[in-house]
Amino acid sequence: MSIVMTPADWLTLFMHFVSLSLLAVGGAITVAPDMHRFLVDKQHWMTDPQFTASIAIAQAAPGPNVLFVALMGWNVGLNAGGLPAAGLGMALTMLGILLPSTTFTYLVTRWAHRNRELRAVRAFKQGMAPIVIALLIATGWILATGGRYHTADAPVWLLAAAATLIVWRTRLHLLWLLGAGAILGAAGLV
Repeated sequence: MSIVMTPADWLTLFMHFVSLSLLAVGGAITVAPDMHRFLVDKQHWMTDPQFTASIAIAQAAPGPNVLFVALMGWNVGLNAGGLPAAGLGMALTMLGILLPSTTFTYLVTRWAHRNRELRAVRAFKQGMAPIVIALLIATGWILATGGRYHTADAPVWLLAAAATLIVWRTRLHLLWLLGAGAILGAAGLV
């Protein structure tokens, strides 16, 4: 894939990741659906396989899970003209996702720690949990379907729902469920 990026496009890439940084409650992975919408569907700077591979490779690698953002910038840059552009794309996406949220988190955490007994602070912390869960579910949806749902995928979704309930309601280790899913997949049942 080859694309042409103007300086305005690079600025747009950076500013989009700046805005996502302030929405990334629960980590950068929670805004992956919007990254997909912007990079793949709207701008066409990446392909869907590149997007999914960026997340999969970064999650499999040791280190912080925010590395997928660097891989997305790297892929956009490679598509725009090779290694120098890949380095620029990686730098812009990482700076965009890290600087605003890091600064904001530092300042708010200091304030919240000083005021941890306030009812509003406690309510905010409790209210954020459902938002983070919903964002993670949306991320799983995008990664599993590429944004497209097919009725033929119903067995996979039923398996995912069953695994979620088992993890939530029992003490069964997640690795047993991953193994069972691998066996079902290898057998062609899902």
